[in-house]
Amino acid sequence: MPITWPHILAFPLHLKLLTGKAFPLPLLGLVHLRNSITQHRPIGIGEPLKLEVFFGGQAHTNRGVEFELITRAGSAGTVVWEETSTMLYRQPDKTSGATTKAAPPEVEIYPNTFNVNVPEATGRQYARVSGDRNPIHMHAMSAKAFGFPRAIAHGMWSKAHVAGILEQQAGWQSDAVRISCQFKKPLFLPGTAQLNWRESPTNWDYQLLNTRGDAPHLSGRIDWL
Repeated sequence: MPITWPHILAFPLHLKLLTGKAFPLPLLGLVHLRNSITQHRPIGIGEPLKLEVFFGGQAHTNRGVEFELITRAGSAGTVVWEETSTMLYRQPDKTSGATTKAAPPEVEIYPNTFNVNVPEATGRQYARVSGDRNPIHMHAMSAKAFGFPRAIAHGMWSKAHVAGILEQQAGWQSDAVRISCQFKKPLFLPGTAQLNWRESPTNWDYQLLNTRGDAPHLSGRIDWL
């Protein structure tokens, strides 16, 4: 199965935690900052999985409250897949005073590139599969209500699409692997992007860049375990 598929299977459990009466933050407005998936071995089609979802660590930063949402998938009593999603609830620290934003670092271009076209309906199609119907992903009209000029692609769709392309490359190793990423600038729909990566025997670095190649939608790393 695709390496991100257990994330889709577990999404109803994510929603149950994030909308529970004991959870102190609103669901709308949460920002997905980072995601790390470790696949200890490939998962077979139709293989029964036991899914567990729980909260991990939390921290107060100058941007707000960050917390971890952890998912584990087990088979025959053994954890075969696990994920950590780091979420942000924006809550600026009013006591810290004004800070100057540092200029973003110059993007390093890697040797391999693959062009990606993202149709306008991508958000709705992914929502039907994943159950993630956040209005910012569905239509331009609903996205504008939240301050976006157009709908934006789900971050996990972008990661899944990147993984699907990289898995088809000759150097891909299909055993134990960790794929981590940081979500950066929104990918507006419809849109185009370029997947850019470099390979080494133990890890690959990758980034999904805008059309000009000067800003990342996401960046990350693949480690063979």
